[in-house]
Amino acid sequence: MDSANSSREASAALSHTPQISPDRAARRARMRDFQTHLVDRMHAARSGADAHVNGLAVVIGGSRYLLDLKQAGEITTVGAITGVPLTADWFLGLSNLRGNLISIIDLARFQGGESTVIEKDSRVVAFAPALGFNCGLLVSRVLGLRNVAEMTLKNPAAAADNPPWLARHYVDQEAQDWTELDLSLITQDSRFLHVGS
Repeated sequence: MDSANSSREASAALSHTPQISPDRAARRARMRDFQTHLVDRMHAARSGADAHVNGLAVVIGGSRYLLDLKQAGEITTVGAITGVPLTADWFLGLSNLRGNLISIIDLARFQGGESTVIEKDSRVVAFAPALGFNCGLLVSRVLGLRNVAEMTLKNPAAAADNPPWLARHYVDQEAQDWTELDLSLITQDSRFLHVGS
């Protein structure tokens, strides 16, 4: 008798478990597959096993950027960011990334553009540990991996006025403009290093 009651109680408990809609479950599965595939490709590219991929494609403030995979670290959703008083408006604050505090930078605002709006597709791309700089960039979207060899380098003379960390510009096969963002060089920019307002 007790086992019959237990069985009914278990069935009743299962029937009250909230169900995820098939559409939402499919979206979650696709996102998980995309993230797994992206991580696998990033590891392959870093190890040299995939010579066709050498840039992490992101959107920051409406512009497309390519980050060297050896300079880009972990990609995370935007968590809680604690503001720091008396800092520049592009220095969003500090965030906890697996027990380590990292500075969160709004690169669009740093370059004089509008502040980046944090939305569901927004991510933080941490700098690689090899750079020795506990920092992450707020990005509007992560687009995946791109092969710079399949792009056309734009006229280098046109980029002469840009800072050294934005020296190369490309056009892909869909005629979209890309800017290579060198994280190792931006960490040497004196304005980037002085976050005080």
